[in-house]
Amino acid sequence: MLKTSSGKHALGIGLIGLGLTFGAAAQTASAPMAGAGNKANVAAKTLPSADRAFVEKAAQGGMVEVALGKLAQQKAASDQVKQFGSRMEQDHSKANGELKQVAGAKGIELPAGLDKKHQKDVDHFGKMSGAEFDKAYMGHMVEDHKHDVADFKKEANGGKDADVKAFAGKTLPTLEEHLKLAQSTNDAVRKGGK
Repeated sequence: MLKTSSGKHALGIGLIGLGLTFGAAAQTASAPMAGAGNKANVAAKTLPSADRAFVEKAAQGGMVEVALGKLAQQKAASDQVKQFGSRMEQDHSKANGELKQVAGAKGIELPAGLDKKHQKDVDHFGKMSGAEFDKAYMGHMVEDHKHDVADFKKEANGGKDADVKAFAGKTLPTLEEHLKLAQSTNDAVRKGGK
């Protein structure tokens, strides 16, 4: 370009300048969208794997608690079991919403539905009703909440991500209360209480 006439040289420089301007404008226009997505992707990639696994497990656990709580309200014979199911639906729906916010801030998209394992549990309990349901459901709730309390304690005490750890710590007392309630309701059902 340097050895050509000054008109062609100026045109070449003008086209280069124009190309740079359009390139910069295109980059600026896409930057906010890409930046927001990149922040979420970076957060998801930087979230320690143990914290991420906890979030995903807690999401599935919370969803199955809601589904089984709804079943308990429909299938249980005992009023105490129905009330327990209602409490599970309410408390776990609230916790699921909070977890979804934490996960969203970390760039983790939680599943909208149950995985096969948890759906199998719902299907299993859905085939029962009355006293049979009460005994099976409450026995399951005691065991399930023992595991939940242990998982949430572990995350609250040893989690690496501050937000995930705070969610676990905030939710833990409710789960401990659920365990006590599950145990007392289970005892009443085993003794034939209504």
